[in-house]
Amino acid sequence: MPVNGFPENPFALSPDHVAMLEAIRVALLDPSPRRIGMLDQWGLADTFEVQAEIADYREFPIVMSDGTRIDAGLSMPRGLAPGQTCPAIVMPAPLNDFGRLAYFGTIPRWTLGGYAVLTYSQRGLARSEGEIQVAGPQDVADGVEILNWLDALEGVDEDRIGCFGASYGAGTSLLLAAEDSRVKAVAGASAWGDLFTSLFENGTRHIKAFEALVALFHEERCSAEFQEIIKKIRDNVIDDEVKEFARLRSPMQHLKTYNDRKLPVLMTTYWHETIFSVPAVVDLFTELRGPKSLLVQIGDHGNGEMPGLFGAISKPTEMTYRWMDHHLGGRAGDGAEPQYGIRSEYMHNLLSDLTHPDWAGYALPMQRFHLGAVPAGQQDAPMAQGRPQAGWTRSVQAAGPDTGVVVAPKLIKTGLTERVGLPHVYKTADIKRDVAAVWTTAPLEQPMRVQGDLEARVTVKPQTKNATFIAYLLDCDPATGRAAIITHAPYTLTDQQAATVTFRLQPAHYVLAKGRQLQLIIDSYDPFFADDDTVPSALEITSPEDNESYIDIPLAPLP
Repeated sequence: MPVNGFPENPFALSPDHVAMLEAIRVALLDPSPRRIGMLDQWGLADTFEVQAEIADYREFPIVMSDGTRIDAGLSMPRGLAPGQTCPAIVMPAPLNDFGRLAYFGTIPRWTLGGYAVLTYSQRGLARSEGEIQVAGPQDVADGVEILNWLDALEGVDEDRIGCFGASYGAGTSLLLAAEDSRVKAVAGASAWGDLFTSLFENGTRHIKAFEALVALFHEERCSAEFQEIIKKIRDNVIDDEVKEFARLRSPMQHLKTYNDRKLPVLMTTYWHETIFSVPAVVDLFTELRGPKSLLVQIGDHGNGEMPGLFGAISKPTEMTYRWMDHHLGGRAGDGAEPQYGIRSEYMHNLLSDLTHPDWAGYALPMQRFHLGAVPAGQQDAPMAQGRPQAGWTRSVQAAGPDTGVVVAPKLIKTGLTERVGLPHVYKTADIKRDVAAVWTTAPLEQPMRVQGDLEARVTVKPQTKNATFIAYLLDCDPATGRAAIITHAPYTLTDQQAATVTFRLQPAHYVLAKGRQLQLIIDSYDPFFADDDTVPSALEITSPEDNESYIDIPLAPLP
């Protein structure tokens, strides 16, 4: 059913994946030759035959202190000698209607590595009772009770427990690790660092991602507290209650705990992540003082780890196996040491694999490009290094959806096509210049790379008190006018007649061919964001003396 105009579920699994998960569940519960043989169509029969030989799997509810039944599954190694113990991995579910079943493809790897594996669906999710709390204090308290249950099992080593999760499970894992010192290592794929920044960036609501998440939670299963927050965000009431709700669910608030314990933390994210804030993940990673690793990949939320969750190979899951083996003493990985620091791919080369010790060593120095005036007889303005350009004014009309440029035509799925080298094509020549202002560099004289943080400064004057604008940086081919997006950021002015604003764009790692042009586009509408524009109205962009407009880009020649 459509939800506020967003009918598509970007997180939906394919029918084949659904059938595979259900068949795996049946085979785990009844590892008969017939049931396991059903997995042969996915090439998994041999894998789960071995799983059945070396581990016992069962499903059950774990009853919380308030009587709520949390749906869980446990794979336990067979044949442990009296007094022998094994490491354990706890996996809170990602956000989907199948809950913990999404991790079924990983269970054989963990089992072969000698781990006890406990998967569970958080309160209100999938088959678990209760109301959705969105990784809140109640979910963390549930996690502690689940650790108590696991800790009481004979054969589990209480000093070798780790947490791994994807998306919703990543946030739950990070928050549980902060609360309970029995968690000795944590890994989060498609993680978040600060929930408020993910919901509300530069004063702008991420409404399309928010509505997609709410639809997946199912509002009727959400707690009264969460339903009130949903209403406030839809009504643009971003008050202290909303901020506190997000703060309690943000791993960043536990930074001191992570650092005091030197907790090993692995996180993964994406250059074009549209669900959670990438700068907030980078900020959390940068401030951690214990063993840490950050993987940044091509694409969008969940794109990279999905094959690994279904039992194939993926960088996020392979890094997680190594991470847990090193810190917990298991054997699920390939025996290699974990990689610390930054590991990244660059757009749009799926085979790229770069490493750096930290973000400071990773990010290139920023090069300042000043935004100029439109030359006589032309429709676009230059952006160039050198002297600041003051004294010009450009007007952008607020005209609703007809702008020609968006962050991503589809949540999640646009990122999937990027991962196979097919980025969305923007035809910048077709963009109406009355609803968008465009600045373009001269063609590049050699191949270049954008790598690290970006920042822009503009002076804006709306005709109304509230106004939203979005800045996009594109890679444009001047011969065809076809372009691909490098990065973006929104900004919303509230109760201001004019202001000079400096804001971060999403970080980027992008390689530009010789002859390409960097193109900055500013418009007033993107369906990804909730805008505060009045139609019709206009937004003036200016560059006053001593406050000239610019964009800082981490740019250097390609080695």
